Amino acid sequence: MKKTLPLLLALLAAPLWAQQGPEPDVIYGSDDRLDLYQVQSNKLLELADSTVGLFEGSDVAIEGGRAKLSTRPYGTGYSLCKEEPFYDQVSGAFCSGSLIGPDLLMTAGHCITSQASCEGTKFVFGFGIKKQGELPTSVASSEVYGCKTLIGREQVNSGADWALIKLDRPVSGHKPLTLNRTGAIADKTPLFVIGHPAGLPTKVAGGAWVRDSSPSGYFKANLDTYGGNSGSGVFNAKTGLIEGILVRGEVDYVWKGSCRVSKECTDDGCRGEDVTKLASVLPHLPSGAAPASTARVIKISEGLAGLLQTLSTAPVFE
Repeated sequence: MKKTLPLLLALLAAPLWAQQGPEPDVIYGSDDRLDLYQVQSNKLLELADSTVGLFEGSDVAIEGGRAKLSTRPYGTGYSLCKEEPFYDQVSGAFCSGSLIGPDLLMTAGHCITSQASCEGTKFVFGFGIKKQGELPTSVASSEVYGCKTLIGREQVNSGADWALIKLDRPVSGHKPLTLNRTGAIADKTPLFVIGHPAGLPTKVAGGAWVRDSSPSGYFKANLDTYGGNSGSGVFNAKTGLIEGILVRGEVDYVWKGSCRVSKECTDDGCRGEDVTKLASVLPHLPSGAAPASTARVIKISEGLAGLLQTLSTAPVFE
């Protein structure tokens, strides 16, 4: 995605760790992002519990039973205005991912570009704010996983963008998420996304839908997402199944005097956010990988679907 700022200003405004590949960044309509402590649904929290933040290996230090995470101030690091949501939080993840098998992770192809890139990355569960005011600076060392094998990847700038990673050991304490194994997606399907916008602690954002399902390899949606959301699982708000991988989108911030704020678009405006279709990924799954759609479908009531479509308050699952 092209940035509207001159290259020099962009380099000064965003830290080097944030400048990786295409970035899906913009707010459509109202800002629907929620921290984990704001989410009241146990089922939704269960989904979030099976997502990861991708950290540079050098940013994770194992000290006894804890893994210290190297984070940076979000607001000042991005030259944001103080009214920007989450200004006082910290940022550390460069991409997001989803657990889809006992030791199988799915993310964006531009997040992991080679076996060496994979081995240099740590996949961290639990980088989220579960209690207001408590910023995550470390997780249990057992929540940090390494890469054993980059199983496959694809990166087409105007098409599919995905990577499958075999972790260094089976994941404990987190359930694999369920994919829509049909690979089919229709316009107007209600959506939500879970990941690490701009590298922030885990955020859940709904109030979105499929705007255009016709492009080859991906569909367009109006998700509230940022650069660190690359690789995030995009979920069907009616079934709880993963429908795709967030990979590209609008520019993220615009200048407001001497500081920056999130770019805002109407729900039907701007270019939309690109989500890789699962149809591009499914043929590459290892045999027996990822639970079948019928194994762990979260049944969502019509009332809940409505809440996820607005997500102006914390969702409540029946």
